[in-house]
Amino acid sequence: MVGVNGEGPDGQRLAFAGDTMLGRLVDEHQWTRDATAVWGDMLPTLQACDGVFLNLECCLSTGGEPWTETYHPFHFRANPEWAAPALRHAGVDWVSLANNHVLDYGVDGLYDTLDTLTSIGVACSGAGRTVDSARTPAVVTAGDCTVALLAFTDNTPEFAASQANPGTAYIEIDDGPEVPSETMEVVSEALHAARRADPDLLVVSLHWGPNMRTAPPRQFQHFAHWLVDEGVDLVFGHSAHVFHGVERYRDGLILYDTGDFVDDYAVDPGLHNDRGFLFVVEVDDGAITGLRLVPTQIGEFVVNHAPTRVANWSRDRMQTLSSRFGTDFRRDGEDLVLDLSVEADAGKKLAGD
Repeated sequence: MVGVNGEGPDGQRLAFAGDTMLGRLVDEHQWTRDATAVWGDMLPTLQACDGVFLNLECCLSTGGEPWTETYHPFHFRANPEWAAPALRHAGVDWVSLANNHVLDYGVDGLYDTLDTLTSIGVACSGAGRTVDSARTPAVVTAGDCTVALLAFTDNTPEFAASQANPGTAYIEIDDGPEVPSETMEVVSEALHAARRADPDLLVVSLHWGPNMRTAPPRQFQHFAHWLVDEGVDLVFGHSAHVFHGVERYRDGLILYDTGDFVDDYAVDPGLHNDRGFLFVVEVDDGAITGLRLVPTQIGEFVVNHAPTRVANWSRDRMQTLSSRFGTDFRRDGEDLVLDLSVEADAGKKLAGD
């Protein structure tokens, strides 16, 4: 596997970025700079990939009213006038809307978001005008790779879509030692719909768990393993605002949490939620053959390649967090690389067993 900006073997490079919050202070600063400035010096790296996929943790709107039906202290929205071209120029192909901020400005904010994404050709999953549309897979083409994507969240149940009301694809995950049977039924039906598209790659995005949790709980690992057993190729997790370890389970790849990509959040001095990675998945002939982690850092409401000192910290932490899953990265320049061309041990036990 080679860097995303260099010559490499046949196959596609698909970039997955965690929580991308373009509202509040990010939005305010974008009015004094070019639309693409929010991507910093990561822009060429994003553009070099065959596909870009992220969790959009805000609505794209100037309308609506802040959500007040239940306690909801933060409200994020970005003006589509700059946010739409920013997404388009970065080559974003798909975003997850299954999160706890897509209804920050109510139904109007959600509808504006859906309309804006449609206008610029960016697909989405995880929220919609009805529960059926929220659970409907998106299918996109990245290079020669067809990718089907589903998105779910266990955050903010009051945002859940129903047959009569718009909202998110809400499921219960993080409330006990086992995943509820109703959740498995809902997800199984959505997976069946996604498989009908006969994709090369099947991805499930999960906005799961609370902020600042440093590792996935056991029920998350059970659920992720169940998804892979059901034919999911990539589990794309986010919500904690800090990255978690990576696991190779059978033929699937599990990114338990991809952390924050860009935002204006206060930085925890110990957990360093401003530090993270762009997760670049390499796919060849319908199989995941590699993973490259490109260190990033948020500063001045922009994401950039991390400086060496920060990259060292992130690499060391990722190695430690991933070791519990038997995952061992190698260093390649500033990046961490995982070669997945060799079949993983199908009998791998749960971490800690």
